[in-house]
Formats: sequence, C-alpha cells, structure tokens
Amino acid sequence: MKSKKTSYPYLLWMLIFTIIPIGMVLYYAFTDETGSFTLNNFVNASDYSEVFLYSLLIALISTVICLVLAYPLAYRISRCSEKNQRLIIMLLMVPMWMNFLLRIYSWVLILQNYGPLDMILSAVGIDATLIGNSGAVIVGMVYEFLPFMILPLHTVMSKIDSSLIEAAQDLGGNSLYVLRKVIFPLSVPGIISGITMVFVPTASTFLVAQYLGGTQFMIGDVIERVFQSDHNTGSAIALVLMVVILGFLVFMNKFGDEEAVSV
Repeated sequence: MKSKKTSYPYLLWMLIFTIIPIGMVLYYAFTDETGSFTLNNFVNASDYSEVFLYSLLIALISTVICLVLAYPLAYRISRCSEKNQRLIIMLLMVPMWMNFLLRIYSWVLILQNYGPLDMILSAVGIDATLIGNSGAVIVGMVYEFLPFMILPLHTVMSKIDSSLIEAAQDLGGNSLYVLRKVIFPLSVPGIISGITMVFVPTASTFLVAQYLGGTQFMIGDVIERVFQSDHNTGSAIALVLMVVILGFLVFMNKFGDEEAVSV
C-alpha cells in the first residue's frame, strides 16, 4: 500500500505534463477551428513532407556520425582508471551546463563568413561556405548530442570484464577479432540506447537549423512556426512526428531484444 502511495506524485506528474498535452495534440489534430472532426489537418501537414524527410535524413546522418565518434572514445574512457573516467565524463558534461542557445550561437560565430575558421581556411587557399547549409546543421547536431551517445556506451563498456578481452587476446585474437567477437556484442545495449537518445531529439529539435541552416529548416522549426498561426495543422504535424518516433522506439526495442537473445 505504501509503495502505491509513493507512486502518486509520479502519476500526477505524468498526467499533467505527458497525458494531458498528448490529449490536447490529439484533439487539435483531428478537429478544425470550430471543434468539428476533420482530417484536413493531415492533408495540410502533407505539404511539409519534404521537410519531414529532410529532418529524418539529417537525424540519421548525425546519429551515425555520433556513433562513429563516440564508440572508440567511450571504449578508451572505459579502460581508464575510475578516477580518470569520472574526470573525463565531467569534462564532457561541462559544456552541457551552458544554455542550449548559447552553444549553438557559439558555432554561428565559429562558422560565419569572416569568422575564425573561415579566415584560417582562406589563408590556406580554401574558399568554402561553412554556414547556411546542411553540413553546418549536422555539425551543430553532432556537437549538441554527442555526449548522449558517449554516456550509454561508456556505461555498458565499463562493465565489460577485462578478463574476457585478455582471454581472447591470449587465444591469438588480434584487435579486430576482439572488437568483433567480444567488445561489440557486449556493447550492443549501449549502442541501441545511444542511437535512441541521439536520433529522437535530433529528429524533433528546432533552433539548430534556424541558426546554422540558413533557409533550410527542420520539422521542429516548422511545427513551431505553424503553431503560431494554425494550432490544428501544427498538432497534426506533431502527431505524425510522434508516431514515427514511437515506431522507431518500438523497432529499436525489438532489435535490442533480438540482439540480447543472440548474444
């Protein structure tokens, strides 16, 4: 009985900040300005299908880059002493204490025309547009969400028994074999968690593309702008995004269960 009472605050929190907002999105998505049932909102939402696909592509590319960068880094951190691990993780998290908008704006200053990076490239004869394109958006995404890939990978890798790696090496396995047969299978849960923690926010985030993408916006930016003038269409777009993300989460959970069984 006591355990049920202690769960009441969490249930109240879920009701106020999760269930009710989702219910409001559902209501506005399937009604018009008069409150009558309609599906026209989803027809209007289809006008943004290209932006939607662009957002998913950017999220996928950013997630893959984060995984490629984070995997060796997380493994290297996991092999350090506990003291050094705590220090490195703290250093990785320090930038996250700064406001999200300030971190993005710092990249605007770095990548802008006649900015420090542009001047360095110009000095060596390279003329490139560093801001106002998809590349700049991906850079911002990777910078913002790389720690969310590193942390779950590090958590899983730090629990890998070093004797398993040593045993594989003693049996003649080279570094690639040990990685493929020992480290990678045991780190799959961290990979799945990291992919989920990066892909979901990158697919739905806003402001990054507004500051770094020029005229290229992501679906989160579209939802923000549409909501200002049309709650119903904005809710329909948000609902479609929620369904896609939910499907992604279900797929990743199923994939994770299959991998756990195979391992």
